[in-house]
Amino acid sequence: MDISVELTFSPLQDDFEPPIINLITALRNSGLHIKENPLSTQVYGDYKTVMKVLNTEIETALEAVDHGVLYMKIVKSNRKDYEPDF
Repeated sequence: MDISVELTFSPLQDDFEPPIINLITALRNSGLHIKENPLSTQVYGDYKTVMKVLNTEIETALEAVDHGVLYMKIVKSNRKDYEPDF
């Protein structure tokens, strides 16, 4: 089963950029299909593969901050090729 996941990581600290950069870098190096924009990062692929990577990388990201919020949305389909038609 393919999924699309949108992640928004918000470390609640003054020096918030390094933990975000570390998470995005780890996701880039995972071999999964990744898209980024200024507000979120999208991850696409097989459910078990994506969730295995996210389980590891989200835990690492949260352990790197004292306080933080991570929003995650999951869509049951691979939307990596989506193009708006309006």
